[in-house]
Amino acid sequence: MRFPVRRISLALLALVASSSLASPVIAQSAATGQVKVDPALAAAVADPLREKDRARDVYRKPAETLSFFQVSPTMKVGEYAPGGGWYSRLLGLYLGPKGKLVGLYFDPTSSAFGDKMKAGIREGATKYPAEVAEWSGQPAERFSAFTLETLPEGEKGTFDRILVMRMMHNLLRWNLAAHEIKQMRELLKADGMIGIEQHRARPDAPYSYTDGSKGYLREADVIKFMEVNGFTYVGKSEANANPKDPANWPNGVWTLPPQLGGNPDDATKAKLQAIGESDRMTLLFRKRP
Repeated sequence: MRFPVRRISLALLALVASSSLASPVIAQSAATGQVKVDPALAAAVADPLREKDRARDVYRKPAETLSFFQVSPTMKVGEYAPGGGWYSRLLGLYLGPKGKLVGLYFDPTSSAFGDKMKAGIREGATKYPAEVAEWSGQPAERFSAFTLETLPEGEKGTFDRILVMRMMHNLLRWNLAAHEIKQMRELLKADGMIGIEQHRARPDAPYSYTDGSKGYLREADVIKFMEVNGFTYVGKSEANANPKDPANWPNGVWTLPPQLGGNPDDATKAKLQAIGESDRMTLLFRKRP
C-alpha cells in the first residue's frame, strides 16, 4: 500500500548533517560482511521454506546482516513494521526453536494514518504470531506482536535486539520517529541494541532529497538522530552496500528493483535490474543509560 508523502520539519537533522561522529566501537575492517555466521543461522537461511525469498538474499545479505547485529538464536528480538514478512520468515526459523520473535507495529493512533490503515495495523499485529508460525513451522507461542501505542505490561526492558529494516525514512516523513524510537528504547534491556538497515543517500545530498520522501537518508543524519535519542553508535557494516546505485533517482528508491516504479520500458528495466536493489547503510546502536 502506498502512503501519501508528508513533508516534515527535521531541523535537527538538517543542522547536524555535517557534524563529527563518535568513533565506532566495531572497526570498519571487521564490519564489512566478513563476520562469523552462526551455523544455526546459516541453516535457517538455507532452509527450503525460504525458497521463494532466497532470490533477494544477494541484495539483503541476511546472514551477514543478522550476524553483524549480533542476533543469537536464544534472544528475544523485535522486528519493527514487519510488512510483507521477508525477514519474519527467516527470523521465525532462526529464533523459533529457542528464542522469541515479536512483531512491533506502528502506533495506530498517529494522525499519519487514515482509519483504514489504523485498522490494518491492529489486524496485522493480531495475525502476526499465527502467520510466522505457519511460515516457519514453529509453535505460535514462540511469536507475539503488539503496537507501540501503549507498551504491554511486563515488556519493558526485556528485548535483546530490535531490528528496523528499511523503515527509518517512513518514520521520519510521517513524523513518527521520536515516539517510536523512544518506545523501542523502553523495550530494550540495559545493554540491548537496535540494528538499522536503511536506503543510503550520498553524504552531500540535499535535505530536500533526504527528508524521507525519496526513501534515502544520509548516514550521518541517522547516526546523530539515534545518538540524541538515547543510543550509542556501535558501528556499521558495508554488507548491504551497492556502489552501482547513484541514489539520486527523481522518483526515489522505488525506481529500483523490486518495485521498478514508473512503468519503465524494457531497456530501462534491464538497466535498473543490472543495478540491483538500493545502496544501504547497516548500523548498530546500543541503548545508553
